[in-house]
Amino acid sequence: MGSAADRARSSARVSVWLDRRTPARTRKADQPAGLDRERITAATVRLLDAEGLTRFSMRRLAAELDVTAMSLYWYVDTKDDLLELALDTVYGEIGPAREDADWPERLRELATSYRKMLVAHVWASALIGKYLNIGPNAMLFSYAVQDVVRATGLPLGSQTGAMSAVFQFVYGFGTQEGHIVQRSKDAGLSQDEFYQQAIGAVRADPELKRIVEPSEAIMDARGGTTVAEMRERDFLFALDILIAGIEAMCAREADRGEGRPKDRTAPELRRQ
Repeated sequence: MGSAADRARSSARVSVWLDRRTPARTRKADQPAGLDRERITAATVRLLDAEGLTRFSMRRLAAELDVTAMSLYWYVDTKDDLLELALDTVYGEIGPAREDADWPERLRELATSYRKMLVAHVWASALIGKYLNIGPNAMLFSYAVQDVVRATGLPLGSQTGAMSAVFQFVYGFGTQEGHIVQRSKDAGLSQDEFYQQAIGAVRADPELKRIVEPSEAIMDARGGTTVAEMRERDFLFALDILIAGIEAMCAREADRGEGRPKDRTAPELRRQ
């Protein structure tokens, strides 16, 4: 199961992590010494961080390792296999939440660590969802998230919605942040310099200035003296809102369980 040809024909259903074949190829005496899947994967992560996903190729990786491109195929069948291995490697950077903390704090820790990974490895967000994400590190992260959401007390049928609300938010926030950080770096600017240039360009255009003027009061009230500080405030406050929402849903379920009258929500009131 899971040959390179199979994966090419049915990439949505298979994964390098489902490949249980006995390797059909054995290492030749003239294969590069010290080369193994772990070293190749680590070099892949470094290259992706340095040059991005679009420039990555097996030939470029081979040059980085000072080996022939064909020698890499003794350890992986396809470039997709290697990208999937690299993705799981960076999932390993997401640290576990403290076991002795309450669930809101554990949720914040996991969300913050996930965001940090996405920003550090801009290419990773493009691969999440493309592959099955069933490597050991990705699964450990998934289990940790499930444990925290289970601890909230939400009904079982609501837990996947809570996970989606929090971690799809973090995915979007971290992906956008990572691209901004990378674009600033590519331009040879700090994030603050890049932001000031962008805002200056918008305000210099009369039509755009008219459109963004109503939002300036919101931006001024945002707080923080640097882009990083403003972004951090936004992220933490958004997490607080999501956690408050989960707590409110738990309280509502508890009220129902005790037979109290159901509180009418804003949408229900509007329908009347």
